[in-house]
Amino acid sequence: MTEDKYFKTDVEEKEVPYDPSQLRKISKHPCFSEKACNRFGRIHLPVAPKCNIQCNYCLRKYDCVNESRPGVTSKVLSPEEALERVDEAMDKFHYIKVIGVAGPGEPLFNEETFKTYELVSEKYPEKIYCISTNGLLLSEKLEELKKLGVSTITVTVNAIDPEIAKDVYSHIYYQGKKYTGKKAAEILLEKQLEGIEKAIELGMILKVNTVYIPGVNEDHIPEVAKKIGDIGVYLHNIIPLIPQYKFSEKEPPTPEEKEEMKEKCSDYVRQMEHCRQCRSDACGKLGEDKQDSLES
Repeated sequence: MTEDKYFKTDVEEKEVPYDPSQLRKISKHPCFSEKACNRFGRIHLPVAPKCNIQCNYCLRKYDCVNESRPGVTSKVLSPEEALERVDEAMDKFHYIKVIGVAGPGEPLFNEETFKTYELVSEKYPEKIYCISTNGLLLSEKLEELKKLGVSTITVTVNAIDPEIAKDVYSHIYYQGKKYTGKKAAEILLEKQLEGIEKAIELGMILKVNTVYIPGVNEDHIPEVAKKIGDIGVYLHNIIPLIPQYKFSEKEPPTPEEKEEMKEKCSDYVRQMEHCRQCRSDACGKLGEDKQDSLES
């Protein structure tokens, strides 16, 4: 399969607003380029345990070595321990090009995330720095992220309509208050889109993850794709639901349904083909994780 299988010709022919430095990062980032995932690796540093959102499909476990999914790590690290892990990984796996924080909670809701980037980027300034976020605090933290060298960002956006989003999230915490229902969804969606737009204006490269939840957002996902495509998001990753927490009884989409959805959304934005739904402590190439071989 080629990297552009789900990126149709009419979209391909549009002007691509990426400069050479951005394209070089894309070409070495295994999550942003299918070709790169066979040559280069990444390391996720699990330094962010707290979360400011409760998704109805999310169950975070900190000691679950046999599962490969977001929100899972064998251990939450301190920033200093994270630097030690990077040192060990760089010594063992010279193909690692990307250093990121993807949880197990919300990276931007944990000060340890920023301390980790500070420590690691000072020692390894040539690496690509990446973050995965729910987007609630993205616009507020962008300048700090840019100063620390973060250049690629993944935001999980499951809906752009609050009436749909309210069924995806149990609650959010924002500016010291807890919100539920439609109000929570309205705040979250506003902040997500604001953060994505500002990040692109700052020259960052954006990927959006969307969890495909049958019975909740399947008819709405093409609208998400159109919106993020119009904004200028580089890549869209449609992830099948992993049934757990409040959605534990839901059936995930079939592979055929997922492929059909990607085909629909490819009219608007490039579709990711090679996601492995990585753990928060993943290390190595996609599909060839080596975190169990690290002592730190």
